[in-house]
Amino acid sequence: MPPRQLRKRYADLYGELSRSCNRQWLIRRCAWRIQALAEGGLSERAQRRAKQLARDQDLRVIPPKDMAMALLDRPADVQQPARKYGKRTHDARLPMPGGQLIRVYKGHQYVVDVLDNGFAYDGRRYKSLSAVAHAITGGHWNGYKFFDIATSEESE
Repeated sequence: MPPRQLRKRYADLYGELSRSCNRQWLIRRCAWRIQALAEGGLSERAQRRAKQLARDQDLRVIPPKDMAMALLDRPADVQQPARKYGKRTHDARLPMPGGQLIRVYKGHQYVVDVLDNGFAYDGRRYKSLSAVAHAITGGHWNGYKFFDIATSEESE
């Protein structure tokens, strides 16, 4: 059964949508629920023990999507806004945008411009330092190591 059908079955069994699309997890959860409905679920002793363990615990970390939307006074079909911290901040290991990185490699000097959203080298834009290092060397390099920039562990 494909995950889409499993998610529908999960919603039928549990009365809420699953946040997971993991096929194996959905199979196991649906199978457990079907068995629990047929056999009567947990024994009274197991239920008491579960209540004892959960007494002071917040069991659900993320509320169901429809409940979260209701708490936010939004319809469930409205998309979530972009994450508050979704935009990357400037990496402290790099010069500020407009700065340059200079590296001598095999007798040649290479100059890379630091941009707001990447790097520029030889008239082309690159998303990462590793891509620039690959363009220069033709091989796979960690961009920070190639340009001899200290990693966050080394700088501490």
